[in-house]
Amino acid sequence: MSTQRTAGVPSETLKFVMVGHVDHGKSTLVGRLLHETGFIPDTKVEHVKKVCEDQGKGFEFAFLLDGLEEERDQGITIDVAQMFFKTDKRHYVVIDAPGHKEFLKNMISGASNADVAFLMIDAEEGIQEQTQRHAYLLSLLGIKQIAVVVNKMDLVGYSQQVFERTRDTYLQYLATIGVRPHSFIPISAYHGDNVVRKTDKMPWYTGRSILETLDHFESHDDRTKLPLRLPVQDVYKFDKRRIIAGRIEAGSVAVGDTLTFYPSGKSTRVKTIEKWNAETPARVYAGESTGLQMEEQIFVERGEIAALPSAPPQTGESFHANVFWMGSKHLQKGGKYLIKLATQEVEGTIEAIVKVINSSTLEEISSDAAEVAKNEVAEIIVSTRRPIAFDTFDAVPETGRFVIVHDHDVRGGGIILKKAEYLGANL
Repeated sequence: MSTQRTAGVPSETLKFVMVGHVDHGKSTLVGRLLHETGFIPDTKVEHVKKVCEDQGKGFEFAFLLDGLEEERDQGITIDVAQMFFKTDKRHYVVIDAPGHKEFLKNMISGASNADVAFLMIDAEEGIQEQTQRHAYLLSLLGIKQIAVVVNKMDLVGYSQQVFERTRDTYLQYLATIGVRPHSFIPISAYHGDNVVRKTDKMPWYTGRSILETLDHFESHDDRTKLPLRLPVQDVYKFDKRRIIAGRIEAGSVAVGDTLTFYPSGKSTRVKTIEKWNAETPARVYAGESTGLQMEEQIFVERGEIAALPSAPPQTGESFHANVFWMGSKHLQKGGKYLIKLATQEVEGTIEAIVKVINSSTLEEISSDAAEVAKNEVAEIIVSTRRPIAFDTFDAVPETGRFVIVHDHDVRGGGIILKKAEYLGANL
């Protein structure tokens, strides 16, 4: 009974991420939510119960998500788990992100793909350093739809006073970073209170349950209303045909549309839309992987971004960005790093570190700095070895995000604030 779009358009989907300090109950909440909505088979529940019994530990809903044996042994979520369910309104993808500080980069990877975030706080333990850091990271990643979940209310006797004190304290902090939460929800994930439906154990709470709150958030499937952005994944040759393949990150494209590929600027019209083992559609939308056969056999490469000429991305060799650095070696002014944006990969130079901020205290550590240390947030200016195509994050989030690779691993992530115009003499 999920809501369907018109023929040829995918069902509405909302992606949400659970973030917060380690052991504040994120995985337990996700496991409980999936169990109570009926999207985890009883056979899997029984299997996990048996594994817990064999290991001499009690069953927890969090273990339903822990696909790695290492995670069950250590009792913490290491990687980002994604699971799926639906309500009468729409489909959901739930991303369970790690809270332990050693796995922040996995958390960022998960949160960067989310439409909505739930920030979790343990009612008994209270607000922790990671609770503040994760809120700031969500702000950095541009996630606007945020709800705060105060978990483990059963451990504080379902106290209204404890909930309100936690809410008021956290609201003061969130105001300093410009985060305006949609709501605060008191729950007990372990017992299922206010998860799927309202509980009678907290009659003083008049808001919605977790599931009801989800159904009231806006889906970013409205990416179809954004300008077309189709990063080229690869170009395949079949007989005399050339198929340009990629995933549509925003907007939609139809047969007959004229596309321009950036940054090269080459243009041609869409002749056919190709699908593997499926009927050939007349139009494809954001979130779909597709192949395009063009009327002219132009030469384009992986990394270029296809757009309608009426709404192009920006192109250039420098931009301002906010970044969160996770590398053990400091991010260096003047340092050269691999920048990955959509399917583009290009060498970039850190031309300037405008300011550095402690992500826990929000204190500005320095301006015009020489380096950024691990777990610090910074505003930087990046120049690239060759022109690239991009958007500002607030315009098109999917092509306004990037990651920084160093020593063959992701060391940082960021969002583009604006194009840098004045560096030309330095490039």
